[in-house]
Amino acid sequence: MRASEVSEPPGPEAIEELFAALESPLLHSALRLTGDATAAEDIVQDAFMKLHAQFDSVREPRRWLYRTVHNQALNHRRQAGKIVSFDAATESGAPVGDFSDSPALPGDEMVRLEGIGQVRLSVACLDERSRELIRLKFNEELSYKEISERTGLTVGHVGYLLHHALKGIATELARNGVLP
Repeated sequence: MRASEVSEPPGPEAIEELFAALESPLLHSALRLTGDATAAEDIVQDAFMKLHAQFDSVREPRRWLYRTVHNQALNHRRQAGKIVSFDAATESGAPVGDFSDSPALPGDEMVRLEGIGQVRLSVACLDERSRELIRLKFNEELSYKEISERTGLTVGHVGYLLHHALKGIATELARNGVLP
């Protein structure tokens, strides 16, 4: 093999080039699937952050980015109907929204309310900074960028902290039998 055939592994420049070339089409794709510009921005940013973390193991970064954005946008769309604001649930005292076609049975409503209570307890177990980030993301519905501007944390650090906070909540809910 000649020296001219040996190539350096892709570095940050390659990711920057991918970002410059693909940010706009990926945003368009995510926006089309989610219908939410802020969510689309978060999804694309998260995809690039994940790519950066595992760039050496990704064979086809362009294809990987499109697939990741597509999957995350679909996940966001599925989850959008499941998010219930803590404030809305506590202020009204009534169910936040009816997401089914048939009326809920009294036992089902108790299970749902107990699940909301378990989520609140799980959030209360988090450190103050994580609780604040959860509040900004889910109650105020801020993007990672907006949370970053408000808290002084980097966008990447906001994503990292939120990821671990949500993972901690899920672990606590699983431990209490709310999640499988």
